[in-house]
Amino acid sequence: MTSESWSFFRGVTYLFRMENDEDEWSYDEEPHVSRRKEILSKYPEVKNLMGPDIKLAYFSSFEVFLQFIVAVYISIYQPPFLIWLFLTYAISGTLNHSLGCAIHEVGHNLVFGHKYGKANRLYSIFINLPMGLPIAISYRKYHQTHHRWLGHENGDADMPLNLEVKLFTHPISRFIWIIIHPLFYAFRPFIKHPLPLTLWEIINFFIQIIFDLFIWYYFGIWTLNYFIIGTLLGLGLHPLTGHFISEHYLFIDQQATHSYYGIANYLMYNLGYHVEHHDFPYIAYTKLPKLKEIASEYYDHLPYHTSLCKVLWDFVFKPNNGPQAHCVTSQDLSKPEIYNHQPISSNGLKCTRELLKISECEQCKKEKIKKKE
Repeated sequence: MTSESWSFFRGVTYLFRMENDEDEWSYDEEPHVSRRKEILSKYPEVKNLMGPDIKLAYFSSFEVFLQFIVAVYISIYQPPFLIWLFLTYAISGTLNHSLGCAIHEVGHNLVFGHKYGKANRLYSIFINLPMGLPIAISYRKYHQTHHRWLGHENGDADMPLNLEVKLFTHPISRFIWIIIHPLFYAFRPFIKHPLPLTLWEIINFFIQIIFDLFIWYYFGIWTLNYFIIGTLLGLGLHPLTGHFISEHYLFIDQQATHSYYGIANYLMYNLGYHVEHHDFPYIAYTKLPKLKEIASEYYDHLPYHTSLCKVLWDFVFKPNNGPQAHCVTSQDLSKPEIYNHQPISSNGLKCTRELLKISECEQCKKEKIKKKE
């Protein structure tokens, strides 16, 4: 084999590489890595919470089953457009958003564990089917950059594009941004931080296309639209979309990561426990509330959200919000020091949320002065 042929062969294999089936993620983003070490040092029993939980497979498979039941109903009874639209938004939009959250969980190897990479990938492709668009494997790949370089302009694939920052500054344009959010969410990683195409992505693509053609041929175009448009609506102007904004957009407090504690967590596989998730990405969704309970002093003082609808409202109508409000830790705009200790006020009590929204507590300032001296 000539050197030119060998170089070409190596280039092709790199372009279409198969990811390591037993890969373990590298979770080293700040400020969460410091908190992780501190919590483990203080509460070693947290290690017992780590590991996969097969229950996600039961619940997400049931969601896939429900989607097929509604799809069969649409195919057989061909409901009027308004009823179809209601089913697409309320059921397909909600279930497909929930399945997207399940794909996030599977992407962290939290169904079958690190040792069974193929099983995790194949299962994510399976629960991806009702979404109509092949997102599971690409999401897994680019989500790693989010955890490795949280809030870094050129590393975190979730960081908004400059185009988004410049265009969507007015309340009306921000509302439009929410509607077309699925498009930015889908293509942003490929523009911002392109990575080599993998064989698993190709497998995901062809399985999804075959499934979509099967649905179209045997169940009709409106059934296929129920899946695909449901995904676009569910990730766009939908109450659950608030979690995309609540997680890493800076509101008053300049905190890089926020949690949401509300009823929608039942549909989102506790993705609302987002500070907890970034602290310990290899703790399954079922055990994140237990983590918060064990290490309560690391979480109870932090500002959090209680309504995803209010998050969307504030994003659109409050000044200084919009895509430009996404945290940028590489420019030190998110004040990561807020997370790395538990502020204590002068009377010995934990700082209130209101105090954190304004500034550091007095005890924090005294500690900094002592360090300088």
